Amino acid sequence: MADDYSFNTGDVKEFGAVDYVLFSLTLVISAGIGVFYAVIDRNKNTPKEFLLGGRNMGVFPVALSLTVTFMSALTLLGNPAEIYNYHTMQWWLVVAFLIAMTFAAVIFIPFFYSLGITSTFEYLDMRFGRVTRIYGCLLLILQIMTYAAFLLYAPSLALNAVTGVDLWGCCIGMGCVVTFYTALGGMKAVLWTDSFQAGVIIAGLLAVLIRGSMVEGGFHKAWTTAHHSGRILFDDFSADPKTRHSVWSVVVGGLAFWVSLYGVNQSQVQRCLSCPTLKKAQLAIWMNLLGLIFIVSATCMIGIVMYAFYVDCHPIRYGIIAKTDQLVPLYVMDILGDYPGLPGVFVSCVVSGSLSSLSSGLNALAAVTLRDILPRKLLKNASQLRITTVSKCLVLFYGVVGIGLAYTVSRLGSVLQAAYTLHGILNGPLLGVFTLGMFYPWANKRGAVAGMTASLGFLLWVGMGSYIHKIKTPVSSVSVTGCNFTARPALTPPNITAGPQQQEEEDDPIVDLYRMSYMYYTALGTMIVQVVGIVVSFITGPTDPLRVDPRLICPLFEQLIPCLPTKIRDLLRFGIVHEGKYDEDPDLPNEKRGKDPPVEFSNIENGGKNQNPCEHQPLTNELLEDEEKQEPLENSPDGLVELTHM
Repeated sequence: MADDYSFNTGDVKEFGAVDYVLFSLTLVISAGIGVFYAVIDRNKNTPKEFLLGGRNMGVFPVALSLTVTFMSALTLLGNPAEIYNYHTMQWWLVVAFLIAMTFAAVIFIPFFYSLGITSTFEYLDMRFGRVTRIYGCLLLILQIMTYAAFLLYAPSLALNAVTGVDLWGCCIGMGCVVTFYTALGGMKAVLWTDSFQAGVIIAGLLAVLIRGSMVEGGFHKAWTTAHHSGRILFDDFSADPKTRHSVWSVVVGGLAFWVSLYGVNQSQVQRCLSCPTLKKAQLAIWMNLLGLIFIVSATCMIGIVMYAFYVDCHPIRYGIIAKTDQLVPLYVMDILGDYPGLPGVFVSCVVSGSLSSLSSGLNALAAVTLRDILPRKLLKNASQLRITTVSKCLVLFYGVVGIGLAYTVSRLGSVLQAAYTLHGILNGPLLGVFTLGMFYPWANKRGAVAGMTASLGFLLWVGMGSYIHKIKTPVSSVSVTGCNFTARPALTPPNITAGPQQQEEEDDPIVDLYRMSYMYYTALGTMIVQVVGIVVSFITGPTDPLRVDPRLICPLFEQLIPCLPTKIRDLLRFGIVHEGKYDEDPDLPNEKRGKDPPVEFSNIENGGKNQNPCEHQPLTNELLEDEEKQEPLENSPDGLVELTHM
């Protein structure tokens, strides 16, 4: 009913009993899946089962988990608000997805899968030593924990806006549920709850989009309204790095951002490694691409119909809500509030987005801490049950810390931009150091550490400068001419259409740097690591490519262009011989391989005794500090065996 919309009544509709039931069911079913796998796998208390699902997971649940891990409540709430406030340039992300998934499926996942590792940071140890490995781990822990705080705050904000339920009560409640089922069921629970939650997300998005289009008389009418107001924009090719969203910032900057997430991020790589074969892992990546395109397209379309709905009454200027991130929950209550249960479906959709991402992050942090942070001697003679118990305790620890950090993000403004900014600052050094090791055989450990430090320091400076100077992109024009101010007599009707609020620009090149689009952070950080890393490596003595284990270097050009002429291909290999560097086909199932896969923690689980039937005598890497002792590790093909059995 049009008369009971918020811009006519001045009030927000509230949840009904059915909505609460549906929302509660989402949490109960998610927790139930964790209990289910804790019961049926009670006799399989091994790190391999808990962290990788026995490395025998199906393509479908892995693909769905890959999709919803980073398509969380931040996207579901932030993307429509982005279209409402600015324009549709964000839709160019689908191009970035296509290129990023190609890189992930063709280059990064085959590379890590062939190494047979559990944590991506094991590679950094093999390539640059333990210092770089720990450095990268700490950045990942900081990244996931800040992201977890956003994921708890965003859906709690949605619930608070539409139901009046206590904001921090929601944060604590959801944090406890996700920590509970992740700690109980491990990777299997994470993947199957993600699959269930993906279905809830799809249902929620479709409910809002279909009903929103019906209210406007069809999506084409909403599109026309948005077009006349300048919200439909796809041809901004501005090369100015200060442009918030242009084709270049969204495609190029978004490409680096999503390659970092799907190429080297532990949460995503760990899911791919849970597949029994490389081909299935690659298939999961491609199936996930379809899900990414659907979710981004659906949220952009919701942003268009939401703008058409509020075209004459901007809810924030009208005073119904206080923050941009509350736009979508308000819209949902306006168009679905008269249909018992549908608001509950959408809020369940938002909560599911956060739960899926949180569970993936917690599982990844347990794997990284167990494999990369805890001293090896601590668990050397431990039983499988004890190691699994430690993993579960780590999940509980990180879950509690994430809940504590949620308060901080409530002070950071726009959820979507704040998340991209923090992720970009931390993703840049991580993607940079992995690509430095994989693609530049001359790089050494000093260059890696120097590059990461320079990148992190520069991006923190830019990010903090932007925050201190309150750099904001003015929103597009909004109107309040259609608001019923008689319903809110305390407010004075502006009687104007507010255009973009232009921010005074200081004529200072440093401040201009702070205005750089947050979409470029990851790409810029990656470039800084590579440039500084190579320069420092050559100053301190570059690594001889002929002395590097070929398994630690990725032949980038021939992976992307298999038809390269032999002379050009050999030139771009820099003397490294890649033929025959893997003893076995990486696509073989683990049980058919000629040696125990290192991902099975065989060294730990067998009391520290190496059970490798190949009977190599690998060089150890027990916290060697001087470069002379680490260099043979790069030369010896057997050097990988010991490291992957840590």
